[in-house]
This record gives sequence, structure tokens and C-alpha cells, in this order.
Amino acid sequence: MSAVVVEDRGPVRVLTIDRPARRNALDLDDRLELLDALKTADREARAIVLTGAGTVFCAGGDIRSMSQDPEVARQRLEVVNAVVRQMVTGERPIVAAVEGGAFGLGLALASACDVVVAGRSATFSTSFAKIGLAPDTGLSYTLPLRVGRGRTRELLLTARTFDATEAERIGVVETLVDDGAALEAAAAAATALAELSAPMVAGVRHLLAQPDQSLEGLLAAEADTQVELLGGPQFAEGRAAFLERRRPDFLNS
Repeated sequence: MSAVVVEDRGPVRVLTIDRPARRNALDLDDRLELLDALKTADREARAIVLTGAGTVFCAGGDIRSMSQDPEVARQRLEVVNAVVRQMVTGERPIVAAVEGGAFGLGLALASACDVVVAGRSATFSTSFAKIGLAPDTGLSYTLPLRVGRGRTRELLLTARTFDATEAERIGVVETLVDDGAALEAAAAAATALAELSAPMVAGVRHLLAQPDQSLEGLLAAEADTQVELLGGPQFAEGRAAFLERRRPDFLNS
């Protein structure tokens, strides 16, 4: 049975982690399948929604499948590294729809998304410290970008569980909705993103993910990105729409 269910909603591709019997915890095969689904969606869709089947978004890594063999452990980590690298540096925006909970690797997946929509009863935890592990799946990179380094340090070391209200307040979640409504709200947000200029969206994502985040590094990257966008058909459509006082049609230009 597939670990990731794929559904297209117009220009939006919904990827559902489908391991509800183990709260969508991911073993190595599941991670490989998720990586492939993300790469394919990045080529074939305009925006992506990531969610989980059942009552939990993702409980993290499948602890039963974890190995103390260094070679096996390294292989598992290389795959989740590839997953978060794809999510952060890919072309397409990703919206997370979180119901129930996002723990450990699950929180890392949500944190790597551009927008997180969560049900009001959702809960979150970095959780790695509870079993004597440090964070992985890029959480030490994505979480500080959302909540700052001080709050990240506290959350990683204590691994305490926090609710959706706090998650929204500190920046883990952008939008709270009634329980059961996260997927539809995330799909609506993804549809709005899909209607934007795709090169612009990719450009913004690349600026925020590029290794050199110094002032000079970003000024240079902004200039390169802007010159490329100014010469493209999407800007031509945007400018024409502005002058003609109409809504731009980026999907068909």
C-alpha cells in the first residue's frame, strides 16, 4: 500500500501521508516515497498541500524501524535531508494542513512548508529529546526561521508539547481553523498561491533559502532574480494587467 496518496485539485497537488495505523510515522520506505512524490509534484503542479490521513498529521519517525547501525542510520538521515532540501529549495510553494499533531519529524515537515494551517485542537512537539536524540529533518534550520533562536533552543531542549494557539502566537502556524477544516483551508491557500506568477514564487523561495543570507549576499541575489523576472513573460502580463486595470492571468501567460 502506498505511503503517500496523491490527489490533484486543479493546479494544486495534495499529498497525504497514509500510515494512520502508526499515526503516520515514517520508516525508510515511506520517506523515499514522500521524496519522490514531492519531486514529482514540483514538476507537475503549481502548488502543493501536505497533510496526514486519520487523526494525526505525522507522529515523526517510526521508532520501531530506527537502527543503531551507523550505516543504516546515515542512510535514513540522508533521505530525510533530501526531503527537507526538496521542500525548502524546490520551485513550488507548499502548504501544510495539520490536524491532531505534528511531532519530531512531523513538526520538521510542517516547519519546512511556506504556510501552515492547523486545526484548533492540534498539538506540536519537537519530541526528539524525549528519546535522547537531537533534531533532524532540517528542524534546527526551519524552526529558528519561524520562532527565533531563543525559542527554538527552549523547544528543542524541553521537547514540551504546545497547543495550536501557542503555535500560532510564536509563528509555527500561520492560520488556525476549526478542527476538520485544515485540509480545505490549506487547499484554498494553495490555490491562491498557484494563481500567482510561478517564476516570482520560485524566485522568492530561492532568495529565502540561498546559503548566503548576509546583506550583500541577498542584495546580489535580489538583483539577479529581479533582472531575470523583468525579462520574462509573467512580468509582461503583470505590467499589462496593471496598466489595463485588470487582474493578471499568470496561469495562462
